[in-house]
Amino acid sequence: MKTVVLDVRSRAQVIAESKATLRSHKPDKYAHVHFETPELLWKVLTEKRWALLKAIAGKGPLTFREAADMVDRDVKGVHTDLTALIKAGIVDRTQDGVLFRYQTIKVEYELKATA
Repeated sequence: MKTVVLDVRSRAQVIAESKATLRSHKPDKYAHVHFETPELLWKVLTEKRWALLKAIAGKGPLTFREAADMVDRDVKGVHTDLTALIKAGIVDRTQDGVLFRYQTIKVEYELKATA
């Protein structure tokens, strides 16, 4: 999979969709990282973290310093941001640094009017 979808889904929706995928015996077309609320999604995907993801997308394993150099930022700040992305399940930690295995990022959520 070269695409990851960052979306907003309740835990119940994620479980129901996972069961449906298992029953269909067809793998999902994309990898998914789910957030329970739009607020949580945007708390994790700050402007600097989004720029970082764009810079490291499809680049293979990188050290924290290499990632920092790619976005022209200090290593400490990039380390903090990458750690948050690792905790959210978006970026993988490697022995020497990080790996963002995707080349394409999709963000999906709906905003519905309240009653």
